[in-house]
Amino acid sequence: MVTPSRITVARKRRGMTIVELSRKLDISAQSLSNYERARQQPSDETLQKISQTLGFPREFFSGGELEEIPSDSVAFRARSKIPAGRREMALAVGRLGVEIETAISKRFRLPESDIPTFDKPSPEVAAEMVRARWDLGQASIPNMIHLLESRGVRVFSLAPEYADVDAFSFWHERKPFIFLNTLKSAERSRFDAAHELGHLVMHSPGLNGAEAEQEANTFASAFLMPKRSIVARMPQGAFMDQIIAGRKIWKVAALALTYRLHDLGMLSDWQYRTLCVELSKRGYRSGEPGGIARETSQVFDKVFKSLRSRGKGPSDIAADVHLNPDELSRYVFGLAITAQDGEGRAPGGVRPALRLISSHPDADPSPRPESRRPRALR
Repeated sequence: MVTPSRITVARKRRGMTIVELSRKLDISAQSLSNYERARQQPSDETLQKISQTLGFPREFFSGGELEEIPSDSVAFRARSKIPAGRREMALAVGRLGVEIETAISKRFRLPESDIPTFDKPSPEVAAEMVRARWDLGQASIPNMIHLLESRGVRVFSLAPEYADVDAFSFWHERKPFIFLNTLKSAERSRFDAAHELGHLVMHSPGLNGAEAEQEANTFASAFLMPKRSIVARMPQGAFMDQIIAGRKIWKVAALALTYRLHDLGMLSDWQYRTLCVELSKRGYRSGEPGGIARETSQVFDKVFKSLRSRGKGPSDIAADVHLNPDELSRYVFGLAITAQDGEGRAPGGVRPALRLISSHPDADPSPRPESRRPRALR
């Protein structure tokens, strides 16, 4: 039996309308609508066409129901700039990301969520409260993805075709999820990650709009660049070379640091405008010349290395959720393809608590003991 919701999710994942897909399948739009509304079952021949056209294995369409993630429960970065069709594509990615997380959680014990939610503090105060809770002090954050993962956030990548979707986040069954664009500079991706953390901490599901976006921006700025740290290390009226050097301390974009200095009253309006114009001329508006290395997932890296050590691989996770390995790789920062045997962690990163669940038939009966609660960055 074909599960109707899976046709819908697969179609939206490929960014097709019912009319567009029906044309490719050479069937009527009404027939396809009937398949998706459980009014009719496709023939074997039609199902094979659906599978080939959408690039999903036949087995995918006979899995369990995939309840779509409501659009109003998702916080999109720059939501107003994303066309409705693109948001639907992203929501389909989010739903498949949940399926991948579920499959991994059956094999491994991932860090539990430690994302606080606060009752209406200012974004600046909320950022300070999260830093205090996580014992981060005033130090720069070495790796945002590792930090989020260590606190139980499920962080996924967005495929290259989602260039116009910066990031989005949502809660699902009390687990926080963040999806990040992989085409932006590492510095801007870190800011997006902190921005989405701000939504998770400060905003209830469904609370979207310009005000929420501005609050999340302010939270991200304060979280990545704590006020006391900025005041201690940056001069009043900083010059261009000091901005460019200073961005490396907090691993942020030069324009983000310039904005933060202005917001803290350390740059006059004239100084701020002048610096922004000059940074734009030097290419800092469209990129980050001489920037930092891109951050990636430590959890997925550890998962795939553990699987490989037992003669398995990412294809086993892909099979669990009935996806092609190439499709899986698009959600996990390409690590399903690039993961190699061996152990290690990125310099300056926090090692998330990740243990095999011994009750699972594929689990290692004697996993290496690790602390269940991840350590805080210092």
